[in-house]
Amino acid sequence: MTTLVIATSSAHKLREMQTYLTDTEWELVLKPDSIEVEETGTTFMENAQLKATQVAAATGQWAIGDDSGMAVEALDGAPGLYSARYAPTVKEAIDRVLGEMADQTNRRAKFICALAVADPSGAIVLQAEGVCEGVVLTAPRGTGGFGYDPIFYLPAQQMTFAEMPAERKHQLSHRGLAFAAMLPQLRSLHQEIDRA
Repeated sequence: MTTLVIATSSAHKLREMQTYLTDTEWELVLKPDSIEVEETGTTFMENAQLKATQVAAATGQWAIGDDSGMAVEALDGAPGLYSARYAPTVKEAIDRVLGEMADQTNRRAKFICALAVADPSGAIVLQAEGVCEGVVLTAPRGTGGFGYDPIFYLPAQQMTFAEMPAERKHQLSHRGLAFAAMLPQLRSLHQEIDRA
């Protein structure tokens, strides 16, 4: 197994990412709390690359960074890069989005996830992005998931992320799609490491 340090301190994110990498030779570990990465990028991918690069350079190990959020069309892409910092609590962030959307008929939104992998020197060697299209409801529905999941509705599934069984969400979500694109690259990379 090869260690892959996730550029996050979130145990929730570790558990979710582990489900995507179950059948690989990569062993995921959380970054040390002492490493803080300032998200100064102007895109999700730039932030993912910053996280991966800085954590890899600081630990001397392979690292993966991800950045994700919800972009609402009628709000010019907000909350976007500030999804996690849109309000002090998740409930307040949801309330803020619903308040800003109160008079909007265009409810289109998308979740975006960018992934980047850096080698132990900090050089980016892999990247992938996943996008899941949906709409913002007028009120939360469901108790599962986290973040904006209760207001993000997928018309084709007739449910929000928060109402969806975890396995289905993993297949359809922005993070699931990003990992589906990343997995073949990670497997090839591990074969190269083994041969080196």
